[in-house]
Amino acid sequence: MNETIDVRKELLDRFLSYVAIRTESEGSAGHIPSTERQWDLARFVRDEMERLGLSDIRLSDNCYVYGAIPANTQRELPTIGFIAHMDTVAPLPGQCRPRITEDYDGGDICLNEEQDIWLRVSDFPDLPDFRGKTLINTDGTTVLGADDKAGMAEIMTMASWLLSHPEIEHGRIVIGFTPDEETGHGADLFDVEGFGADFAFTVDGGDAGELEFENFNAAEASLTIKGFGVHTGSAKGKLRNAALMAMELKTLLPEAETPEHTEGYEGFYHITGISGDVEQARVHLIIRDHDREHFEARKRYVMDVADMLNKKYGAGTAELELHDQYLNMRQIMEEHMDIIELAKSCMKELSITPHISPIRGGTDGARLSYMGLPCPNLGTGSRYHHGRYETACLEDMELSVKLLLRIALSV
Repeated sequence: MNETIDVRKELLDRFLSYVAIRTESEGSAGHIPSTERQWDLARFVRDEMERLGLSDIRLSDNCYVYGAIPANTQRELPTIGFIAHMDTVAPLPGQCRPRITEDYDGGDICLNEEQDIWLRVSDFPDLPDFRGKTLINTDGTTVLGADDKAGMAEIMTMASWLLSHPEIEHGRIVIGFTPDEETGHGADLFDVEGFGADFAFTVDGGDAGELEFENFNAAEASLTIKGFGVHTGSAKGKLRNAALMAMELKTLLPEAETPEHTEGYEGFYHITGISGDVEQARVHLIIRDHDREHFEARKRYVMDVADMLNKKYGAGTAELELHDQYLNMRQIMEEHMDIIELAKSCMKELSITPHISPIRGGTDGARLSYMGLPCPNLGTGSRYHHGRYETACLEDMELSVKLLLRIALSV
């Protein structure tokens, strides 16, 4: 039945309306939502839920949006949830200017002639996979926001179709949109109990066939390095340069264990920022590994690095703050593999080849799984996230809508 559904125009219009609203989040804000601009999309989608006729619509005090499609059957069926996030990454802020390429020819795409910005096959060798399809990009000066407004548009298009076809029998379906996923705090204040789902899917991945139920264990570290500044003319034996010590810290981390040198299940250390001067410097880094034992060992090594600096330059030179961000959801999902089998079965019915791989990152679903809501991740039909070359494929987004419908009608 889903194969005959035509929602392409509605899906495109909805997606373009979402990406037109700026929603960059800010990791250092210390509150949820981290930016006021996320409220704009939250209110927009709440109003859209009301127009479509969803029930139990709520916009929480912390910018979480909830809604439901009531069951229309007397059969007792589980409640299934679908979740996406509203925020986008902060790099390349600005008003998104979408550009659409129909019947893509498989070659390079000029995103911005004036600034000579190109989406090139030499940089993205898998780009010709989209030959003959409709691609959505920006003018190369901002992110597109398909991560995760594509997921939002697909969930809402699924809801719209179901509400306009009351003759199709289904159980209760609940929808949740979160702020601040990109900062790692999207699930912090999610109302799992009020959401009321037996299980859920985040729709926050890449290609339409992606099915993910394991992710990195993740930690964040911040080192404050204290130096001692004196006049350079009399510095011998006295000066301790905090900026140089920060650079030295970088050399103590394994050179090949960084994001640009790893793939698959390989973990890494990633310095996300260094700032400072002679008197004081700060180093921020993240720690990632799929294996829990290796993850704990990586955290201990960062502690050892701080100790090394303190032994070399004096107690109190390096102050370390270290905390976990999220854990690998596989430990939870191994007890709920029936959910994975449901998704795989629905994909095969739609002639989608399931692509199961570890997430080299995290999703709200990782945290939610540990909060009592088993929540694997599905693809959205988009690629090259978190940068100016982000690409959404309209046909693959439509396929994702059909998959969500098939899952919702198969429980």
